[in-house]
Amino acid sequence: MANVFNGKAHFAYQVLGWLENLCYRMGGVNPEEEMSWTDYGKALLLFNFFGFISLFLLLLAQGYLPLNPQNLEGLPWSLAFNTAASFTTNTNWQAYGGETTLSYLSQMLGLTSHNFLSAATGMAALLTLTRGLVRKTTHTIGNFWVDLVRMVVYLLFPLAVLLAFVLVGEGVIQTFSPYVELTTVENAKQTIPLGPVASQVAIKQLGTNGGGFFNANSAHPFENPTPFSNLLEMLAIILIPAASVYTYGIMIGSKKHAWLLFFTMFMLWAGGIVVSLYSEHLHNPVLDVYPILEGQETRLGTTNSLLWAITTTATSNGSVNTMLSSLSPLAGGMSMFNIMLGELVFGGVGVGLCSMIMFALLTVFLSGLMVGRTPEYLGKKIEKQEMQWVVLAVLTPSALILIGAGISCILPEALSSLTNQGPHGLSEILYAFTSSAGNNGSAFAGLNANTTYYNLALGSVMLLARTAILLPSLAIAGLLAKKKITPPSLGTFSTNSSLFVILLISVILIVGALTFFPALSLGPIVEHLLMLKGQSF
Repeated sequence: MANVFNGKAHFAYQVLGWLENLCYRMGGVNPEEEMSWTDYGKALLLFNFFGFISLFLLLLAQGYLPLNPQNLEGLPWSLAFNTAASFTTNTNWQAYGGETTLSYLSQMLGLTSHNFLSAATGMAALLTLTRGLVRKTTHTIGNFWVDLVRMVVYLLFPLAVLLAFVLVGEGVIQTFSPYVELTTVENAKQTIPLGPVASQVAIKQLGTNGGGFFNANSAHPFENPTPFSNLLEMLAIILIPAASVYTYGIMIGSKKHAWLLFFTMFMLWAGGIVVSLYSEHLHNPVLDVYPILEGQETRLGTTNSLLWAITTTATSNGSVNTMLSSLSPLAGGMSMFNIMLGELVFGGVGVGLCSMIMFALLTVFLSGLMVGRTPEYLGKKIEKQEMQWVVLAVLTPSALILIGAGISCILPEALSSLTNQGPHGLSEILYAFTSSAGNNGSAFAGLNANTTYYNLALGSVMLLARTAILLPSLAIAGLLAKKKITPPSLGTFSTNSSLFVILLISVILIVGALTFFPALSLGPIVEHLLMLKGQSF
């Protein structure tokens, strides 16, 4: 990955170099031309805007287009808006049932293509931030079109093809045949949905997208048929985000610092697993049944269900193989808290590490204030302008979550979508806005989100939250690229020490706790305490 993005020789160029060059010729792109952060941002936003519009129109016109063997109609405008916003921003929130709503063409041309492009956009943001830290006294941070093409051609496309073939071998279906109508042994009629599933499942996991071909997502046996496919898909979710940390270390010339960031992410991920396992295996006086398998992946067991839930919410992948609403209060709350932290535990492709770097900048800034020195990160001074962008990136998603959920708790139209009352009902609303603002896409279940209100509210939150991490990353990259690299001195706070890791984890948890503890107290925490007393709503 480092060789690909640094423009160095790599083995994949011998096989796919012609495709990269063809893309440049067709787009009229000069790969040697570099951009300032403002030009890079304009190209990124313009590209994603046209992607949003094209997907929106495709979904509206679905009923008149080919590859629609079930003759499904076009989507209502509010649902088309929500879905277009969702897949353009790498959120993949689904307020619809895939097999009953979307044609094969919409699934492939619309959703699958955006699974590639939204992931590549996230990686582009990380690359600019990395270049800003490495370069000095320059106004350029790369070329958006080059970063986009290289990400798709050399990384996402080959891995997706390989994984799709392996998944087909495991039993994931891949066909253009129409749905099958059959008669069951009880003499009832049943429809078996089919479709080109493996090709979408592969990139939905590799690109940390998470949108399922079917409504049941990765709990559906046509998407995830075996324990081995479950392992492969879970590995695919974390593969590129985890590799990006090491790639970052190579590109900045400090593998040790990258390993410390990796260790920080791993500790937070492991902590979520421990809390979830503890909570899920507690005796539940309300149900008085053990193990509790309702809503969980019974083929794979409770532990694999929890491992999937924590992994997908720690990353920006919204796929589910169990219903989060069915988990114990703290286990479901832990999945929500992962997203609230900014999905910086490996996170989505590119943007997860961007979020972690934002917190690293915040950590060195606070440390610098405590000792009365100008904060530095990898030799670059962190000053007022950089911190303004960092604060914007950290606080905007949090504000969107709390404001959106708060408004929804007092509107009758929003409350009418609830299945549960009390703290669990609050968790349903809070999780919906958390998933949208975190560009995760997983659903807590129980909330009817396919209404005009939720389609528009959640779709708008997705667009604003995605912009709030991409633009600050580009702006900080542009500001840092102009600066000189300051040699370390005796007063420099080392980012290659265990103290840095301790401070970084502390800042992440303190910011998360101060921001969301009141809301979580009214939701999963109070529900857990009531459960221990045998009470429920």
